[in-house]
Amino acid sequence: MVRLSKIYTKVGDAGQTMLGDGAFVPKTHPRVKAYGTVDEANAALGVAICALPDVVTHAHPKLHTELELIQHDLFDCGADLCTPMANDEAPGAKLRIQAQQTKRLEALIDHYNAPLKPLDSFVLPGGSLWAAQLHVARTVTRRAERCVAALLAAESAATNPETLIYLNRLSDLLFVLARVANVATGAGDHLWKPGQSRSAQSS
Repeated sequence: MVRLSKIYTKVGDAGQTMLGDGAFVPKTHPRVKAYGTVDEANAALGVAICALPDVVTHAHPKLHTELELIQHDLFDCGADLCTPMANDEAPGAKLRIQAQQTKRLEALIDHYNAPLKPLDSFVLPGGSLWAAQLHVARTVTRRAERCVAALLAAESAATNPETLIYLNRLSDLLFVLARVANVATGAGDHLWKPGQSRSAQSS
């Protein structure tokens, strides 16, 4: 159990930070960048949850709880990435993202995507305010995914590959939920029209 009594420790004043296994690494280390960006994604998702409009919660009453569960998953993901995997690590000895957490995201994607119309173009990140906030959370999650991919390339044996898969599915879910938000609020999808600004200038 985590217990926080003293907020500042001065441990990081020299540009070092301690990982979950007690090792000290520079704050520029790929592992720190990976779990730090997961933390950013969690914060961005928190903003979106706080802005969840009533019209969406009325249409999808379980959504708020589902998103908060994802925030717990993201803390799990950060804890996982913060603690390198040891060669002799026993199953269940450390908190690790598991395939069942990713499967839950896949089920949510299928559920929320089923009533949506197929797309014939990319979606602009906007429409309604809540959809735009979800797109911000989506793109930060994508950045976290890229950071984890870099960490896996550098320290594959010490990094849980399920963290990468989970973040990939989460970004897909947030994309779908942004579309759901625009349907619920009446904004609809705002689709990318290639060369639109050139067409506007010539008219």
